[in-house]
Amino acid sequence: MDSLCELELSRRNLLVGAAASAATIAMLSRGAKAQAPQAGGLPPAPSSVKFTLHVNGTAREVELDTRTTLLDALREHLHLTGTKKGCDHGQCGACTVIAGGRRINACLTLAVMHEGEPITTIEGLGTPERLHPLQAAFVKHDGYQCGYCTPGQICSAVAMLDEIKAGIPSHVTADLTTTPSLTGAELRERMSGNICRCGAYSNIVEAITEIAESKA
Repeated sequence: MDSLCELELSRRNLLVGAAASAATIAMLSRGAKAQAPQAGGLPPAPSSVKFTLHVNGTAREVELDTRTTLLDALREHLHLTGTKKGCDHGQCGACTVIAGGRRINACLTLAVMHEGEPITTIEGLGTPERLHPLQAAFVKHDGYQCGYCTPGQICSAVAMLDEIKAGIPSHVTADLTTTPSLTGAELRERMSGNICRCGAYSNIVEAITEIAESKA
């Protein structure tokens, strides 16, 4: 009986000791990982940084998490809510803004990537008292219904007309050696990244076409 008790105690001590050793090793391992420097001996990157965004002609200093998208920076931090969050996956075009002269989906890019770059949102194109020509054309041709996609549609159209003027071809441009013209096929291809859930496409086409013809 004494031998069995001693054997049971020895087995219990062994299990307790093994569990304590495993816990100690795990704690030491976590501590070593937390203290280990990044590759090259560099310190960890800061979670937020201060930088300047040039939006609609005004320099705006912000302090943001480096993972903040340009869309969230505009809406949540600069309170420019004209730029809409639709799919948040770059598929609907509702968040389109003009950055560095190019139209981009603000939900697919980080705010810190655009420090010092001129950014134009729908608020920077015109005001209710002084509409941009394309804004006025959208009103005239009823190029919106719910209006949610309209800011992205207009920003995209403004940049698209500049692309045509600069001679930048699209996937449907037949002759890459000549300056493209705004045919129906060109317009629909170039604006295909902007989705209208209400289906006001024909009115949008009419609005853009009117401005394109007036510029020509």
